[in-house]
Amino acid sequence: MPVVREFTLPDLGEGLTGAEVVRWMVEVGEVIAVDQPVVEVETAKAVVEVPCPYGGVVTALFGAVGEEVPVGAPLVTVAVAPGDDLPGALGEPVERPLVGYGVVESSGARRRRVRSGAAAQAPVGSAPAPAAPAAVPVPAPAAPVAAVPAVIPVISPLVRRLAREHGIDLAGLSGSGPDGLIMRADVERAVAAGSAPAVAAAPAAVAAPAGDAEVIPLRGLRRTIAEKLGRSHREIPAATCWVDADATALMELRKQLNLAPGPKVSVLALLARICTVALARFPELNSSVSADGSEIIRHRAVHLGFAAQSERGLVVPVVRGAQSLGTEQLGTELARLTESARSGSLTPAELTGGTFTLNNYGVFGVDGSTPILNHPEAAMLGVGRITPKPWVFEGELAVRQVTQLSFTFDHRVCDGGTAGGFLRFVADCVEQPGMLLRQL
Repeated sequence: MPVVREFTLPDLGEGLTGAEVVRWMVEVGEVIAVDQPVVEVETAKAVVEVPCPYGGVVTALFGAVGEEVPVGAPLVTVAVAPGDDLPGALGEPVERPLVGYGVVESSGARRRRVRSGAAAQAPVGSAPAPAAPAAVPVPAPAAPVAAVPAVIPVISPLVRRLAREHGIDLAGLSGSGPDGLIMRADVERAVAAGSAPAVAAAPAAVAAPAGDAEVIPLRGLRRTIAEKLGRSHREIPAATCWVDADATALMELRKQLNLAPGPKVSVLALLARICTVALARFPELNSSVSADGSEIIRHRAVHLGFAAQSERGLVVPVVRGAQSLGTEQLGTELARLTESARSGSLTPAELTGGTFTLNNYGVFGVDGSTPILNHPEAAMLGVGRITPKPWVFEGELAVRQVTQLSFTFDHRVCDGGTAGGFLRFVADCVEQPGMLLRQL
C-alpha cells in the first residue's frame, strides 16, 4: 500500500527563514521522480527550484503563488510505493543542493496524471499500485492551500519579527490562516489599524486607485529590499560626509595597467583595492552593531559588497576575503559576480555576509548620493561619475577628471573624525594612487 510522505520547505541556508512561492512545477495527481523540482521559490537572495526527495504521486500542494512559506512548513505530499520511501531508512529526505537562480526546464519524463478518485499510480519502473481498496485517493486539482499545523498561533519567524518591529502583541490577534494560524497579512492589518487586533475573517480594505493610478503589489525581491532598507533607516543612526577628488592620476594609472597583457583592470577594481587598504587603517568601519545594540562586532576579514543592477532589481554581491586579493584578482572576481548578477545566477551565499559596501552610482550618470546602509553593515562608500571639470591643479586652473566621494556610516561605531579620516584617505589615494604602494 502506498505511503504518503510529506516534504517540507528545506533550510535554504544563510539565515533565510522562508521563501515566497513563485511557480508550481507539478500538479496534484502527477507522477514525479526522485529529486524532480516541484516548486520555484523566491528568497531574499535568489530564485531557486526546490527538488522533492520522494518519487510517486503528488497528492497535495501547500502554499498559493505569491504566499510566503516558512522553513519547515509543508510544501507537497507524495504517495510513495512501498520500498521506495528512501533515501532515509525512515523515509526522511536528505540534504540536496538547490538548483540556482532562474527557471530551468525539467529534463525528466513527461508529466503523468492520475484521475481523481482512481488508484494512485506508482512511479515509473515500480510495481503497479494495489486494487481500489488499498489505493490512496488523490484529491482533484484545486487551488493550493497553506495547511500548517495549528499547534501554536504563529510559526513563521518572519511574522514574529514583523510583529516585534511594530510592537504588535501576537496574543491579541486572531489568525486568518488554517486553524487560527496568524499570517503576515494579519500583522500588517494590525499595523495599518494602529496596532489594533485584527479580525480574522475580514479582508484588508484597499482603497480603489484614483483615476488612472496603478496598484503594484510589493512582493518578492522588491518587498525584501523595502523591508531591509526600512529596517536600516529605522535602526541605524546614519550620517553622511562627502568630498570631491581629482581622479586624473587614477585614470592614468588604469590606462598604464591595461597596457600589460592579461585581464583589464576596471575602475571598480581600483576603488575596491583602495577600500581594503583604507579599512586596514580604519578597522572600526568594518564592523556591525549587535541586534540588541549592546556590542560592536569588528570583523577581521573584509567581505566587500558592491551594488549591481540586475533584471530582478538592485542586488549586492559579496567578494569574500577582499583584503587578501590583489588588484587584478579583485577585478576578476568583481567581473565574475557582475556577470552572474546580470544573468541571474548568483547564489544565496554570494549575496550574503558582506561587512562593507562599495556603491558606484556614477554608472547612472549622477554625481552624488546619500545611500542607505546595507543592514547590518556600518559603512558604505559611494562614488559618483568621473567627469571633466574645472579644477585648481598645482596653483593653476585646469580641466581634470573629477569625482565626488560620499561616505555613509553608523554613528554608533565611530565619530565624525574617524569617518572623515577614512574618506580623506580614500580621496588622497584616488588623487595620488602611488600612496597605495606604502600600504603593500
